[in-house]
Amino acid sequence: MGSRLAVATGLLAGLLVGGLAVGGAVALLPPPPAPEIPAASPIVVATPQPSSSPSAAPEPAASPSPSPSPSPSPSAQAFGIGQLAPGLKLARAGGGTLNLLALRGKPVWVNFMATWCPECRTELPQMAGFQARYAQTGLTVVLVDVREPGADVTGFLKSIGVSFPVGIDADGAATAAWRTLALPMHFWLTREGVIAAGAVGSIGPDQMAASLRAILPGVTVTP
Repeated sequence: MGSRLAVATGLLAGLLVGGLAVGGAVALLPPPPAPEIPAASPIVVATPQPSSSPSAAPEPAASPSPSPSPSPSPSAQAFGIGQLAPGLKLARAGGGTLNLLALRGKPVWVNFMATWCPECRTELPQMAGFQARYAQTGLTVVLVDVREPGADVTGFLKSIGVSFPVGIDADGAATAAWRTLALPMHFWLTREGVIAAGAVGSIGPDQMAASLRAILPGVTVTP
């Protein structure tokens, strides 16, 4: 896999140093064509950080001065937390176009995945459950499949009884723009299109619910 694997490994290692890692697994993205290359690794999650962190009381300053804003954690920076999400306009599996801009005004869950990724396959039924339970909030789950024929993806989703709009990233351009180096990778966007939370690797209902709370204010989201 060469440099891409090294970059992906370095990114994950850097995120772990940020202190927001929990157990799980990821599948590293290979260069095209994409064979199945699962690799066990901790997952990393990022959610908005509080404006201040607990610490010992500081000594009185010699003169009053404004305190600098805390810097985003390494993991938050990697996911782009607090930033407007990159554009996303792809051919949609089954026909038509998937355009993220058309979903502005709705909370959106974007999941980069592939049918050859075991962790991606495991998560999809759980994601469908959240979509059904919180559909009245406008929640929309969008899949971005990486370098696979659209017919293969729609056939797979039908076989497991899951229905999501799927954009086909045939050349990997969207994957690169969103800095996705391992699968699955999740982004939760507010109604304004701002990235509020992110996760890479296999996550469960608890983390899914916690991240959904970041884009569904006032809604009681349970695992």
